[in-house]
Amino acid sequence: MTVIDAADVAAQINGSRPELLEVVRRAYLAHDAGQSSNPHSSFLRFPHQSRSRIISLPAYLGGEFDVAGNKWIASFPDNIQHGIPRASATLILNDCVTGYPFACMESSVISATRTAASAVLGAEVLLGERRARRVGIVGTGLIAQHVWKFLRDLDWEIGAFRLFDLNRDAAERYGLVLKEDAAAEVEIAERIEDAFADCDLVVLTTVAGEPHLHDPELLAHGPVVLHLSLRDLSPEVVLAAQNFTDDVDHAVRERTSLHLTEQVTGNRDFIDGTIGDLLDERRTREPGRPAIFAPFGLGVLDLAVGKWVHDRLVEAGKGHRASEFFTGVEV
Repeated sequence: MTVIDAADVAAQINGSRPELLEVVRRAYLAHDAGQSSNPHSSFLRFPHQSRSRIISLPAYLGGEFDVAGNKWIASFPDNIQHGIPRASATLILNDCVTGYPFACMESSVISATRTAASAVLGAEVLLGERRARRVGIVGTGLIAQHVWKFLRDLDWEIGAFRLFDLNRDAAERYGLVLKEDAAAEVEIAERIEDAFADCDLVVLTTVAGEPHLHDPELLAHGPVVLHLSLRDLSPEVVLAAQNFTDDVDHAVRERTSLHLTEQVTGNRDFIDGTIGDLLDERRTREPGRPAIFAPFGLGVLDLAVGKWVHDRLVEAGKGHRASEFFTGVEV
């Protein structure tokens, strides 16, 4: 068993985001080709803490990857009030011949990386280029920061940013990072609606548990919306756009905006396709029409990014080897 901590994971990811975008692309294509097993996530909730949860994401990814495993990720929003990150996660990787785990990895960085890579891949295929005149960002926490790192490292051309967060201080801190890294105007929005206006790319990375954006006119100018937090948009807004996700059966559950829209319409006809459909060009975005990409976040992506990180760290002689992890006690 190799134990890999957050510092080693982050060091391996930094400087490798263009390659990791391709890893995520190939993982999506393998999943689309049926070379995976990705059961529904299990949500552990707490009766005394309605906003907190721990999610289990078991998966197998075949093809060039041939790895199984499970991500165990906790989301406790109140952590932020105590000066610690909202999310914490562990990823276990299993050998597909023996079933034995061969790695235990800190996975909040892996999880944020695969989420950001998925988002930027979706933005690229829906916009048709690595360019946005103005990017609106709602929620300026960890995921938004990782999305920016992918945009930056993939050399996106961005003219301006407009940021909104209920915590204005958080938006201003994020804005300072953008001003240091990006040759672009950065504006802090006073209203959430301003993060949509005149933006051709909008990124939603909140911790919302139910829809809080109800006006379809937010999309009247035809933006691409990366709905990474999954529950911000009302059915009325969803129905005003083309809708794409990563896996329909996964995304239309657990009271996501897509799930609520299914309950309103009684069907899933409003979903135009998956990222696999877009990558294989079986589906395309209609010019001028707003498009929403709402990826549920598949465990196969964690496996793809986690194995990529593991293999390179082990090759470099890094990680902490626990050689007697399975052999220390007679049975």
